[in-house]
Amino acid sequence: MGRILRPDPRIVAAVASLATVAVLVVLVVWHPAGIPTVGLALLCVVLATTAGTAVAALPQRDHREEAATLGQPDAALPGLDADTLDALDSAAVRARLDPPAQRVSDR
Repeated sequence: MGRILRPDPRIVAAVASLATVAVLVVLVVWHPAGIPTVGLALLCVVLATTAGTAVAALPQRDHREEAATLGQPDAALPGLDADTLDALDSAAVRARLDPPAQRVSDR
């Protein structure tokens, strides 16, 4: 069922690209005047943006699938490693997490 809800980005990019080309052909051949032209142009922009976003999602999805096959659940979160955790200011993190009434001044 997850396959139905989350199609492969390659398929989404291909369908959106074909739909974009179809809308462009309709605009060039039919060339309606007024509101239909604006609507078709906006539809073309939305479809092209969808295709570009799907293409940009390919490396991220491949990385997650690779991490899942390796059995490393934390590998799906890029950019969070020991160096990043050490660089965090623990006092600032505690100040954001603790409610103001529970904070104790160290002075």
